[in-house]
Amino acid sequence: MAENEPPPPPAAHHPPEHSEKPPPLEDPSASSVAEANKGEILKEAVTIIQNESPLETPLSQPLSAALALPLPQDSHSTEKGKIPISLVSFKEESNKISDLSHDERRALDEFKLLVQESLKSRVFLEGLASGSEKSSEEVSIWGVPLLKDERSDVVLLKFLRARDFDVRNAYVMLSSTIKWRRDFRVDQLLKEDLGDDLEKVVFMHGHDKVGHPVCYNVYGEFQNEELYMKIFADEEKRWRFLRWRIQFLEASIRKLDFSPGGINTIFQVSDLMNSPGPGKKELRIATKQALEILQDNYPEFVAKQVFINVPWWYLAFYTMISPFLTQRTKSKFIFSGPTRTAPTLFKYILPEQVPTQYGGLSVDLCECNPEFSMDDSVAEITVKPATKQIVEIIVHEKCSLVWEIRVVGWEVSYSAEFVPQRGYTVLIQKSTKMAANDVPVVHDNFSVSELGKILLTIDNPTSKKKKLLYRFKVAPYGYQS
Repeated sequence: MAENEPPPPPAAHHPPEHSEKPPPLEDPSASSVAEANKGEILKEAVTIIQNESPLETPLSQPLSAALALPLPQDSHSTEKGKIPISLVSFKEESNKISDLSHDERRALDEFKLLVQESLKSRVFLEGLASGSEKSSEEVSIWGVPLLKDERSDVVLLKFLRARDFDVRNAYVMLSSTIKWRRDFRVDQLLKEDLGDDLEKVVFMHGHDKVGHPVCYNVYGEFQNEELYMKIFADEEKRWRFLRWRIQFLEASIRKLDFSPGGINTIFQVSDLMNSPGPGKKELRIATKQALEILQDNYPEFVAKQVFINVPWWYLAFYTMISPFLTQRTKSKFIFSGPTRTAPTLFKYILPEQVPTQYGGLSVDLCECNPEFSMDDSVAEITVKPATKQIVEIIVHEKCSLVWEIRVVGWEVSYSAEFVPQRGYTVLIQKSTKMAANDVPVVHDNFSVSELGKILLTIDNPTSKKKKLLYRFKVAPYGYQS
């Protein structure tokens, strides 16, 4: 997503000179504290206080005007009241045998007997070249050998649930999947190099609050006409795309935990911002082909399917493909318009796990953000309309603080300052109006040589609630990011 050039970093600020300077704090790095205890010392170096107060100035515009909903101005705007938040709610079932109902356990036992008989009679190996020495243990799906250990029960339960525990229908589906995998040469496909043209279109990033890996599908990348034609221009290219998509999914599934209590489903996020419209015939054909293969041969791998930045035309497209989806599949769907992307994702994924382009604070660990990773938790605060929110970080000893802060969608003012106990103020970041298209995350640091507090202030003059995200680390005094 294109962004304006970020403002230059604030100049370093130092306390003004006083005729009577307070004595500096003892540097813990110079003490006799053992190296192993430094982490605990730093953790206790600060205290957090969060305060809010109404702004003294009125709202930036009349409330009635602020709440008015304009008509869509572009192709990806969402019409009011047209996007459903979610369909029938879905709760993921347990794969532990002890949690199954009596009828479900009986269905699983019957299914296992059918599979066992087919393995013995080599039904699943029909079509292989004569003289093949393959044994029943070599009939595997997603790297799990059938009936070899308890992981096989989890695999079979996926087929049973996809067919409402109808054993015969589940067996037909399993048999068809085994044949399709052999014909498609899925195991060999994993070893092929199909290029990295689509690494920005489909990628794994982080986990949801339950622990499911999250897969992002960014269809707006296909606005690039050169990429679009390279992927979808003809049948041969669409076939290669399909193989790449199956390869990516298969590799992701191999990393799941198929033990009865493990995480063996994926949280899917589909970003429809700027995605090609329904007039793109080539994309429609490829989507339909992929949909049929995934639903027929990859049952019960979606924990939740969240569509974000949903445009108005997508409802018509969804209506068209809906008959090809089972009711169980549709019950996992959640839809969100362009203004609700971050709040929707935060319901299911922690902000530290959400990529910055979707309102979170997560970036790949690289030179651009060496201080923080997805393991560093983020604090969330809802800033009310016409309210000033102050985060106080009270510093108890000599150290350096490193922090990052953002307000989703900005349209607020941000400032940072250090207030020592002696009463003067050191300006770290002067009050700056942050526009919606400004740099999404502000990174800053400050070395504290005396007792006091750092104040991070957000002024929200708008009539809308704002989501404030921040996190910080305590580092040894003199640390520079």
